[in-house]
Formats: sequence, C-alpha cells, structure tokens
Amino acid sequence: MKKGLSVSLAFAATLSLAAPMAVSASGYGAAGCGLGAVVFGSKPGIIQVLAATTNGTFGSQTFGITTGTSECGGGAVKVQAEQKVYAYNNFGQLQKEIAQGRGERLQTLAYLMGCSAKSVDAFSAVAQKNYAQIFNEKTTDSDIMLERIRTAAQADASLASQCSAL
Repeated sequence: MKKGLSVSLAFAATLSLAAPMAVSASGYGAAGCGLGAVVFGSKPGIIQVLAATTNGTFGSQTFGITTGTSECGGGAVKVQAEQKVYAYNNFGQLQKEIAQGRGERLQTLAYLMGCSAKSVDAFSAVAQKNYAQIFNEKTTDSDIMLERIRTAAQADASLASQCSAL
C-alpha cells in the first residue's frame, strides 16, 4: 500500500514538474483545475503534488473541464446550456432577426456560439441564408432552431473555424 502511494506521489510530482508555467497564470496551480485546485488552491510547491494526486485519484479534472466546475471555467456542457436558455428566452425575436439577417439578439447568439467579433456578420448571413431550413415546420422550437443554426454554421467551413462553441 505504501509502495503504491509512493509511486503515485512520484508520478504526480513528475507530471506537475512537466506542466507548463502558463497554467499557473489561469488562477490555479501547476496541477491544474479540479478537486485538487479547490482543496489545495494555487500555492506553489510540493502542495501541487497533492493537488495533482487528488485530481488523478478522483478523476475530477476531466469532469471539471467538461462541466465547467471545480475551478475549470466554462465547460462544453455549461456553454451549451447557456445557448439553450438564451434560445428559449429569445426564440420569437431570434426568428425575426434571422429573417432580417441582423439584430442584437442574433449577434449575442453568435457570441454564445463562440464566434469572434469579426465573424458575427458572417454568422448572421449564414443564419439568414438558411432561414427556410431552420424554421421549416410549425413545430420548430428553440432547441430545434438552435441545432439547425449550429448545423448550418458548421457546414460553412470559414465560419466553423471562427466559432468555437458550435
């Protein structure tokens, strides 16, 4: 048991030494985000070995990155949830603005889709061009609308590379 713990600590120490220094600038220590960051913080030194061991033991880093919890910032699940809530609350206005190819809510949706400022107009144009496919049924709801906008944006090679949360 002690030998296994020693091997784990040695492995965690090696990993923490190999971690890039830029990680420390993100608000957590060399061990990265996860339960270890919550429990041990960003204090430099040997404490980061314990933080890395905690992250590895509980698998909290992967979970935190995916969900945006455990000091890991916004994760994919959190971003998609924000998109869904926004689309639901602004469905009627978004439908009008997509038809027009411009508007404040459509611009905000582009930002929620991770589009850069210079690609917002292209996002709006792609949505407008695909209006008939996005709203092709009376039963289109905000979730269907969002998925069809995402599909249209992903199909545009230039836009897909400029929007990180499609």
